[in-house]
Amino acid sequence: MIAQAIFSLLLCAVLVYAWAEYRRSPAIASISVAVSLAGLVFVWFPSLSTQVAELVGIGRGVDLILYLWVCISLILLLNLHLKLRTQEERITKLARAVAIAHAVVPSATATTLSEVPGRQRASSPAAVAHTSMQTGDRIV
Repeated sequence: MIAQAIFSLLLCAVLVYAWAEYRRSPAIASISVAVSLAGLVFVWFPSLSTQVAELVGIGRGVDLILYLWVCISLILLLNLHLKLRTQEERITKLARAVAIAHAVVPSATATTLSEVPGRQRASSPAAVAHTSMQTGDRIV
């Protein structure tokens, strides 16, 4: 009885979160609501999970739930990996754009950064950011 109450509480928290995130991602929120409701039904009526498992050819309801959990976890892992890879590509493109936008072409007589007109040699990234903010440079 205590386990049922704890699992019900956790599944209700997932329901509340899915409801709050519905505007951002309706498909994921709908799937989360459906899985949470199914979880609540299986928590309160465990024999029903065994009946569903037998319908699909699995011996026990717990095995069905475990197999589904593993499949969902692998799908989420793949999704997170693809999103992380996309973020890394975006950061690389942004870093390249910033580097190109702030590139300094030295004149023929200038031999160091401090001699390039309009630029000073910065000792740290914070100094570079401070200098670019003073000169009004925009990072795009």
